[in-house]
Amino acid sequence: MILDTRLRRWTAHVLPKSGGRPARLLAFATLVSTTGYGVYLTAGVLYFTNAVHLPTAQVGIGLTIAGAVSLAAGIPFGHLADRRSATTVYSVTLGLGMVSMAGLCLAHDFWTFLAFASLGAVAQTAGQAARGPLVQEYGGERPAEFRGYLRAITNVGVSLGALLAGWGVAVDTSYAYLLLIGGSAVSYAASAMLVLFLPRITPKPVRTGARWVALRDRPYLVLTLLDGLMAIQYRVLTAAVPLWLVDRILAPKWSVSVVMLVNTAIVILFQVRASRGVTTPVLGGRAFRRAGFAFLIAAVMISFMAETPVWLAMVLLPIAVIIHTVGEIWQAAGGFELSFALAPRHAVGQYQGLFGMGLGLGVTLGPALLITLCIGWGVPGWWVVGALFALTGLAVPPVIRWAERDRPHLRAGTGEVSGTA
Repeated sequence: MILDTRLRRWTAHVLPKSGGRPARLLAFATLVSTTGYGVYLTAGVLYFTNAVHLPTAQVGIGLTIAGAVSLAAGIPFGHLADRRSATTVYSVTLGLGMVSMAGLCLAHDFWTFLAFASLGAVAQTAGQAARGPLVQEYGGERPAEFRGYLRAITNVGVSLGALLAGWGVAVDTSYAYLLLIGGSAVSYAASAMLVLFLPRITPKPVRTGARWVALRDRPYLVLTLLDGLMAIQYRVLTAAVPLWLVDRILAPKWSVSVVMLVNTAIVILFQVRASRGVTTPVLGGRAFRRAGFAFLIAAVMISFMAETPVWLAMVLLPIAVIIHTVGEIWQAAGGFELSFALAPRHAVGQYQGLFGMGLGLGVTLGPALLITLCIGWGVPGWWVVGALFALTGLAVPPVIRWAERDRPHLRAGTGEVSGTA
C-alpha cells in the first residue's frame, strides 16, 4: 500500500497534466522509437566495425559526415509540418529512420554505410522539428513542460535500448548485431504507425509574408547560436570525462558507467519538475545563467581530480556529475521554454528546426573541441571550457530582452508573438 501510494505520487509529478490521450500516445510512440535509437547508439559502432568490418577511422569519418549532413534537415521538415499535417510529416521521418536501420542491415562497404547512416541522422533531426507542432498542440498552455516530459521519456527509451544492446555486445556475433539493428528498424516502424493514430492538427493561419520567417528572426538566431555553444556540454560526460578518467586519473573503467547512470537517473527523475519551474522567457534566461555556472563548477571539480588520489577522485566524481547534470536539466528546461515561447504558433516546426540546428552543431563539434582543450591542455583546458559555458549563460538574458522588444504581444502576456524581427 505504501509503495503504491509513493508510485502514484511520483507519476503525478512525471506524467503530463494536459493533452489527454493524444499526449499519452505521442509519449508512448516516443518511448518506442527512442528504444530503437538507444539500441543503435549503443551497438551501432560495434556493428560497423565487428560485423560490417569497416575500419574504425572510416566509421568515425562517416558518422561525422552524417551528423553534418543532418544539420539543415530540421527547418524544411519543420516548415512542412507547419503547413501540412504534422502527424503525417512526423510519421514520415520515423519511416525514414526505419529505412535507414533496414539499409544498415544490408551495408557491406563504406559508401552504403555512409548513405544509410546519413539518412538516419537526417530522420532524427527532421523528426525533432516535425514533432514541434504536435508538442505545441498537445502541451496545451505549457508545451515546454510537455517537451521536458518527452525528454525524460527519451532517456528511459535510450536506457532500455542500451540494456537490450548489452545482450548483442556480450554475444558479439554478426547475427546478434543484425538482430539488434533490425529490431531498431521495427521500433521505428511501430512508432510511425502509432503516430498515424494521432488526431490531425489544422495548420495555424500565416500572419506574415515571409516564408522562412525563422531565418529572419535575428534574436532567435542568436539564441540558437548560444544554445549551440552551451550544447557542447552534452559531450562533456560522454567524450571528455571518460578519457579524463581512464587516461589521466587512471580510474577503473566501471567509473565511466557510474557517470552515465547518475546522469540518466537525474534527467529521468527531475527534468519534468525543472521544466515546470520555467514558465516565461525571463525564467528561461535565468535557467541558462544558472546552468552556465553549474557547468563551470563541475568543470573545475573535474579538473581538480587530476591532482588527487584515485579514491578521492572517485568521491568527487559523482558530486561533479550531479552538479553538471543539474546544469543540463536547467539548460534543457530553458531551451524548451525559449524555443516555444518565442516562436509564432503558425511556424513552430520551422522554429524548432532552427533551434535544433544549434543543438546539432554543438553536439557535432563538441567532441573535437573538448578533447583538444580538456585532454590536450589538461587542467587549464577544463577551466576554459567552464568559463565558456558560464559566459554563454550570462549572454542569454540580454538577448531575451532584445527578443521581447521585437515581440510586444509577448511582453503584454498574451502568449502570442509576432514572428518578425
